[in-house]
Amino acid sequence: MADLTIPEGGFWPAPEIPQPNIYPMEWRVETEKLAAIYEKSKRVVWNPADLPWDGLNPDDFTREQRLGIMYWFAVLANFDASGPAVFARATIQAFEKHEEDPVRKCFFSITRDEMNHEECCQRTIARLWPGGPLDWTPSDDLESAAHNNIGWLYHNGGRYWTGYTSAVGKYSLPVLFTSFMMGEMAASTLFRGMASGTRHPVFSEMFHRIGRDESRHLQICMTILENEWPGLTDETRVLITRQLRAGFVFLSMILWEPPEGFWELPPYFLANHRVLMDHARQAGLGVLSYEEQAENWRVAMARIRAIVERWGIAFPAIPELDLEGVPVDFIDPEDIIPVF
Repeated sequence: MADLTIPEGGFWPAPEIPQPNIYPMEWRVETEKLAAIYEKSKRVVWNPADLPWDGLNPDDFTREQRLGIMYWFAVLANFDASGPAVFARATIQAFEKHEEDPVRKCFFSITRDEMNHEECCQRTIARLWPGGPLDWTPSDDLESAAHNNIGWLYHNGGRYWTGYTSAVGKYSLPVLFTSFMMGEMAASTLFRGMASGTRHPVFSEMFHRIGRDESRHLQICMTILENEWPGLTDETRVLITRQLRAGFVFLSMILWEPPEGFWELPPYFLANHRVLMDHARQAGLGVLSYEEQAENWRVAMARIRAIVERWGIAFPAIPELDLEGVPVDFIDPEDIIPVF
């Protein structure tokens, strides 16, 4: 066995590693609850390919209904398809900032789950409307309206992704996680309603599984926020209030309807959006009525209000839902952290 080589005067210290950087590696655990949530996420992992896709027969729907279902999943994909990239970027950030090990692992688990949710959008659209969301040629006015609406929707998604890529490094964990919490609260609300409303077994199982994932994501967000919120500054509280309003505006496209004066949409978008959503509703997808969606949003926002006000964070006014609070001026798209 070779002898060790020990230089005169002792070993040379390795150079200091410039930060932010994923090195030096460490596995620090400060929040056992997060570690337990991560372990649970590994036990309940599921495969979208195992859903009973053979039971989703395009012939069971009219052309209008198939188009409506495709449109609804295309709208959902504006949020769910951003999920893997959003949380992958956040995972890298957590490594670079040397967050405790369970935070990094929980981010990874959310990234994996969101990829499953995106795959559900992909498989449904491919089965019912080949070429969707946009790689197909419309043959009549209804199809042209759907194709055009999706194009405008994804234009807005691109604007918000640009904002997120700059926000990850700009905002503190409490601000980021308030936005994440908004997304997960909205998602768990949406899929709980869809799972109980759909008449199709494939969608029922899909929405139940996604809903369970989103509830676990919400638990992760709340655990982290409970660690981060106690030391908030007044400036951060103001930012969080703005993010709550921004989250409502962004997520209303899938939870309800887009508020006026913020989304870049043509004047005919909303009327055609309602027609297409009606076709999805008539197909038995489980799309709630306008009034049911509004009530679901009120319930979700009431839960969020109760959470943030406990930590001295002002709740923003949501006039669209007749909810009182602090008025929030115009929100720039680059200030929105798009998550779902």
